[in-house]
Amino acid sequence: MGKYLDPKYDLTFKAVFAEHPDLIISFLNALLPFKDGSKVTDIEYLPPELVPDSPLKKYSIVDVRCKDDLGRQFIVEMQMYWTDEFKQRVLFNASKAYVKQADKGYSYSSLQPVYSLSIVNDNAFSGTEHYHLFQMAEQGNPERVIEGIEMVFVELPKFKPQSAAVGKMHRLWLRFMTEVNESTASVPQELLDDPEISKAISIVERGAYSDEQLATYDKYRDMAATEKALIDGSFNKGRAEGEAIGLVKGRAEGRAEGRAEGEAIGLEKGAYAKNIDNARKMKAKGFSNQDIADITGLALPEIEDL
Repeated sequence: MGKYLDPKYDLTFKAVFAEHPDLIISFLNALLPFKDGSKVTDIEYLPPELVPDSPLKKYSIVDVRCKDDLGRQFIVEMQMYWTDEFKQRVLFNASKAYVKQADKGYSYSSLQPVYSLSIVNDNAFSGTEHYHLFQMAEQGNPERVIEGIEMVFVELPKFKPQSAAVGKMHRLWLRFMTEVNESTASVPQELLDDPEISKAISIVERGAYSDEQLATYDKYRDMAATEKALIDGSFNKGRAEGEAIGLVKGRAEGRAEGRAEGEAIGLEKGAYAKNIDNARKMKAKGFSNQDIADITGLALPEIEDL
């Protein structure tokens, strides 16, 4: 067993960022697009009331929710794998947090911004950039922004430690997220030299956790690996079937058109196969048919027949 645990998993991510205000402040300031003079200086943790009940939705729940002394809210999520649905969930959670301010009698002019920061351990968007900022801007005039909700997605697999385009703490925090794990024999000195990063590293040392906590850590790690394998397997199977269909049709109607249609059919089959596999596993674990339908999108009669 290695000396360190991976900070990307549920137990460790929350241990670092949901229990130490100084570390989440540093993380937010390093990765969010604040203007000069608007850095976070103080935070208050908020109840994780947006968290879904189903454990299989763990990979898209809100891991840390807090606000600063200006009233700005921050939603921080660690996403182990990417699905297109995740974008909508992020928007929903951020919008819900923004709208809930009105429940307290705030006027429109007093509503404070909501920042959503999603760390993704997967490839989410095309291109090579690891950092993606989404704002509500006028088409053709991106400098004209309607403030309220800002969403940042960080793709860890695309992060390059040698990049000169990012700030020092941006680089150090992402190195912490990508270079510290179960296989780390020795931590790079640059990480240990920074007090905040060094503190985060001490928090993910295996010896700091009880046997019960380590069992919980292993459970979520295994769940993430299984779910990733299901998605990859279903996608690859569907793609192969789609390409085969596309090539056959392509001989009659043109190879390019046939391949595109075949891949589309294959991807649809792959997604359906993934949902069927997941439904069977959830049914075996005692999930209700309605919960399975809500999570997978399958119809109740399909689930009842499994």
